Amino acid sequence: MYEVVQIEEKVRVPPTLAKMEVGDAIKEVLRQKYEGRVDKDMGLMIKVVDAKPVGSGTVILGDPNIYYTTRYKMLTFNVEVNEVFLAVVKDIMEFGAFVIIGPFEALLHISQISKERFVYDRKNKQLVSKDGKLKIKEGDLLYVKISTISMKERATDVKISVTMRDEGLYNLSWVKQKPRKKVKK
Repeated sequence: MYEVVQIEEKVRVPPTLAKMEVGDAIKEVLRQKYEGRVDKDMGLMIKVVDAKPVGSGTVILGDPNIYYTTRYKMLTFNVEVNEVFLAVVKDIMEFGAFVIIGPFEALLHISQISKERFVYDRKNKQLVSKDGKLKIKEGDLLYVKISTISMKERATDVKISVTMRDEGLYNLSWVKQKPRKKVKK
């Protein structure tokens, strides 16, 4: 889930950024340090927002950097085991489907689609139930539940697996739309 987190910390501004406005220099340091990184508690740190120094900077004798106590907001995206998402199918493979959840990609293994057995239809590049009634293809919207997460420091190293085997999880295309009755005036 997306969240804006407020943080306060001491930020070291190097002399190479001394020509910039203080707020811009602090924001640049925070951007380089955090954006695109993954924190086990906060999830993916997407964007630094509204960075402001609290008071004036501190200079330490013999150190060319200036240190500012800073309050800033960080836009983050985090997932938790058992959290339910509406995901978009990005790609279909023999072993399952890759789905998009926010900025992350997750794997829906073929065994985790349903209690029914699914097989890979190579010709149509879709996953099909044995009776042929249920299908999953690229672009479908699925309700999925996070089953496992492995967070590393970089967003590209995050591994997420999802399931649809629980009750209430399904492909939106499986829901039959009843035609609306025309109301006579």
